[in-house]
Amino acid sequence: MKSIKQNIFIYRIAQFASWIVSTFIFRRKIIRNEIKNKQGPFVIIANHQAALDFVNLIGITKTPMTFVISNSFYNSLPIKGIISKIGVIPKQQFQTTVKDMKKMKSVIDSGNPLVIYPAGLMCEDGLSTPIPVATYKFLKWLGADVYVARTYGTYFSMPKWSKGLRVGKTELDVYKLFSKDELLSLDVPQIKEDVQNTILFDAYKEQEGRRFKYSKGDNIEGLQHVLYMCPHCKKEFAINIKNKNTLFCKNCGYEQCSDRFGFLHKTSQTGEEIRYVSDWSRLIYNDLKNRVINGDERELSSYATIRMIDYSKNKFVDVGEAQITLQKGRFIIKGFINGQEKEIIVPTVNFASLPFSPGKYFEIQCGEDIYRCVLGDGRLVMKFINMVKIFYELQQNKIALLDNQK
Repeated sequence: MKSIKQNIFIYRIAQFASWIVSTFIFRRKIIRNEIKNKQGPFVIIANHQAALDFVNLIGITKTPMTFVISNSFYNSLPIKGIISKIGVIPKQQFQTTVKDMKKMKSVIDSGNPLVIYPAGLMCEDGLSTPIPVATYKFLKWLGADVYVARTYGTYFSMPKWSKGLRVGKTELDVYKLFSKDELLSLDVPQIKEDVQNTILFDAYKEQEGRRFKYSKGDNIEGLQHVLYMCPHCKKEFAINIKNKNTLFCKNCGYEQCSDRFGFLHKTSQTGEEIRYVSDWSRLIYNDLKNRVINGDERELSSYATIRMIDYSKNKFVDVGEAQITLQKGRFIIKGFINGQEKEIIVPTVNFASLPFSPGKYFEIQCGEDIYRCVLGDGRLVMKFINMVKIFYELQQNKIALLDNQK
């Protein structure tokens, strides 16, 4: 397979633009940069806290790097033509075809560096999204030195649940994790352990040690779409926002406000204080997981407007309406799409999560088609995502148990 073509002039312009953003918006500080003068093929695996994490990374070495990016993001960009000249590999998040793998391998085989975000999705609550298990075998198969690009603070600069950028300090640490020879000698479980120890994160625990301030850091409008269940009365979809900085439960009166660092403080007599958004999110996830395990939550369903990419316009357009149902192991999309009555069944066994926007939509890919499901009740989006993650976790636990019994 031919290597990915890059226009060096456009790539240098992109590096300059990224330098402006990383310097004046992210206020990036580089802790280590062990690829600054590195030549030849190597792989960079990076944690993913925010949509523009690549901005902090693209300019740290003169050697042009090929980034693996979201297929949905790539094909819905009005500047798709320019992005393609920088040299990118678009692929659907949490799904990798043989063709995608060959494209990525061709970058290494041609002697160039490749950048991968193993989690595949920026976090919505300060916690890493699950890393698909196939990632570790894939790294071994690539057969190149592997470096880690560890970002700190970008989650607070542009939280997934908010609008716009928040000026504040971020840090970047780039160092070698495996040499090519070390990687080939390691078994997959050891690769998994080492990668997870370096990539997985809790942005709120990291912030505790750094105490970086961000402009409008106490504005938590939109966070109610992520923290949709009250931690005190356990009522779903009862959490609202007031005064831009306070979450409150309209059912029991539980209330917490945010400070400039992003930490929460209880401002009511009801319930216990939960300092980290990540801890509150874990509580919601674990409560739902217990209900799934106990059989109290077997499926989730919602009406949705369906949008698909119009490749001539490079944007998503409305193509119909459908009922979206999530069951263990599959999605069912049933409705009218592109003027036809359809029932589409999409297996979800390998879905660690889905691309989504809290309170708005999530995306399901079936073959080459991407269905953006804009829910009639946007509050359900995060519950759908949590259930996908739970089904995936339970399936992986089952596989691990069977492997241990062999």
